[in-house]
Amino acid sequence: MKKLGKVIVAALAVFIFTGCGSTSKSEAKEENSNKVVKLGIIGADTDVWDSVKERLSKEGIELEYVQFSDYNQPNAALADGSIDLNSFQHQFFLDNYNEEHGTDLVSIGNTVNAPLGIYSNKIKDLAKLKQGAGVSIPNDVTNGGRALRLLETAGVITLASDSGQAPTVSDITENKKELKINELDASQTARSLDDVDIAVINSGVAVDSGLVPKEDAIYLEPVNDDARPYVNIIVARKEDQENKTYQKVVETYQTEETEKVIEETSKGSSIPAWKEFGEK
Repeated sequence: MKKLGKVIVAALAVFIFTGCGSTSKSEAKEENSNKVVKLGIIGADTDVWDSVKERLSKEGIELEYVQFSDYNQPNAALADGSIDLNSFQHQFFLDNYNEEHGTDLVSIGNTVNAPLGIYSNKIKDLAKLKQGAGVSIPNDVTNGGRALRLLETAGVITLASDSGQAPTVSDITENKKELKINELDASQTARSLDDVDIAVINSGVAVDSGLVPKEDAIYLEPVNDDARPYVNIIVARKEDQENKTYQKVVETYQTEETEKVIEETSKGSSIPAWKEFGEK
């Protein structure tokens, strides 16, 4: 009887130990089970996120896209709770938005660095830019300032030395070719190509328009430390920055699988920013 008792006790111990282990594993999976995460994005290109979405579904997380048509909508929707995360902007854009609107949105992870480009349907070399040529740039503070900086880097204009991170057209101190600068909503710059000589276009807008930045841009923004403020990010409300489900979205994005899709879909035009600049 004593031996039988020992066997029963041992068996119970194994059962309890195994049961606890199973419960822990089950609880870990249950944390994410049936979670729906609404992700705000701009444009129709979801190839990279489709890959992430498929992998997240295996973790019990359903990623639901909420598509917007202009650059101000996704942050407003995030701030009022209509969506859970957004992924369309860089840090400088976010900082400016928070300051202007009194919001407290934060980056929880880097995605890609997508260099801004100068495009044209009329010339192949900026040296051929004619006197009085028309130029389209985004009209928002951050992308407009970035576009002017790119035109300066390309040697097309000169800006005031004290114009800071976000120069405006009034900061142009030298414009030898007397360029006529048209400020448009960033989403409209690609559509203006037939109406102007050159256009400065955000990478995502260019890709949505059928352009391949690395192949079609006549001048592409250099990737260096100066590009750090323009790294694209995943953004959440401040109170949700430690949310485990949202952190899982970031973790699933920042993988080799995602890197491969970025390389394939952008044809090398976008760079995995978590490798180049760090995870956050």
